[in-house]
Amino acid sequence: MPIDHFLAVDLGASGGRVMLGRWDGSRISIEPLTRFDNGPTPVHQRLHWDILGIWRHINDGIRTHVSRGGAPLAGISVDSWGVDYGLLDRTGQLLGNPTCYRDHRTDGMMDQAFARVRSDRIFATTGIQFMQFNTVYQLLSMRLSNDPHLELADKLLLIPDLLHYWMSGVAAAEYTNASTTQMLDCHTRTWAGDMLTALDIPQHMLPTVIQPGTVLGPLLGSVIDDTGLGSAPPVIAGATHDTGAAIAAIPGLDANSAYISSGTWSLMGMEVPAPVVSAQARAVNFTNEGGINQTIRLLKNIAGLWLLQECRRSWQRQGHSYTWEDLLAQAAMAPAFVSIVNPDAPEFLNPDDMPRAIQAYCARNHIPVPESHGAMIRCCLESLALRYRTVVDTLRQLTGRDIHTIRIVGGGSQNQLLNRFTADACNLPVVAGPVEATALGNVLIQALTTGAIPDLATGRRIIAESYPPTVIEPSRDRQAWDAQLARFATLP
Repeated sequence: MPIDHFLAVDLGASGGRVMLGRWDGSRISIEPLTRFDNGPTPVHQRLHWDILGIWRHINDGIRTHVSRGGAPLAGISVDSWGVDYGLLDRTGQLLGNPTCYRDHRTDGMMDQAFARVRSDRIFATTGIQFMQFNTVYQLLSMRLSNDPHLELADKLLLIPDLLHYWMSGVAAAEYTNASTTQMLDCHTRTWAGDMLTALDIPQHMLPTVIQPGTVLGPLLGSVIDDTGLGSAPPVIAGATHDTGAAIAAIPGLDANSAYISSGTWSLMGMEVPAPVVSAQARAVNFTNEGGINQTIRLLKNIAGLWLLQECRRSWQRQGHSYTWEDLLAQAAMAPAFVSIVNPDAPEFLNPDDMPRAIQAYCARNHIPVPESHGAMIRCCLESLALRYRTVVDTLRQLTGRDIHTIRIVGGGSQNQLLNRFTADACNLPVVAGPVEATALGNVLIQALTTGAIPDLATGRRIIAESYPPTVIEPSRDRQAWDAQLARFATLP
């Protein structure tokens, strides 16, 4: 049977990679062609993405594929984080580097929005949780600051849509990522025109919304000439939001499973058939993002491994060259349940120094201050596991479903200590893997689009057979974690 080859560009807020996916008729496999660092660059007190550098790395990945023999590609697709965008003028040229969602320009913008449109109306329309970096608040900050780029803009394209435009020449807004903007009507799956008018956000620049699995067109000749690729594969808008791609690749995901897409952010939720926009869902600030096959990703954004990553980055600046194995070993030896924090506290969104921010939070809230690096990491891990427990309990209430299993995918699924804490805190078995769920989901959706794999259920089964997951059962002693849950509930 011939092998189908797909190119998956998977972009995260801290790094990106170009992966080659292979489907041989029985197994899916992926291998990296290139990996590269990513991250915002501060310029004049603004945080920008180096989108041209990302484009260069993507083309380098294609060149690497060519240098390794360059088997014909059956498709190419990009996924990335949500909410951030580039603006194009009427000639199709980029109006400056995209701004990072962690930029402080959105400080106070939610209050500005609520003065124009009631928060309950925004949630009932969009189903999206309130986070100050959502696209709608980024655009409102541009409007209120009279940013000239907004007046010049002819098209707004989210990051993967922008890269697909450079690949295919077609400007469109793929649904799973468009849903993260808090500008899409979650019921009609079209732009929320009345709400945007009330917020004075221009709508002429918003492209047509398309569904995941849409073929945009062949790869442009200019890209083929630049990279040396011998043919023009279709450019496929898959589930371009990275979490949407990751969830597509979760083996065994069913009505009684909660998932965690674990990385810089932990996206924890369930796959449901329709948006949940009840008063309770708004009160607990859950979100309804678009999924594949007309599903909704009912989930909660949790700070995730961001706290650990920023602690490690701070210590590296001080000369400590810790590996993750080093830090987890220190955490495992630190005393249990000494310091507990709320990982979603606002002061942890983008502090200058994460360890100091955690210590200040503890001191302010009369919590023992973690002093050693091991104690700090254990604090982060135990706090995350307790946060997961609260989200599991809320998911049960919002959906009326029982939850039998937690399925963790992504880079964080390799964190065995966190997996153990999660199983114990939630008193549920944890099924960990695959690690490369986002890239696998990217490849899977391409294979579904081209007809190489018949349906999503078959694709998920194939991924389970290709990358067998690990199961972690909870320990029998749940009293200690239950006691900590009560303590966690009092945290600001």
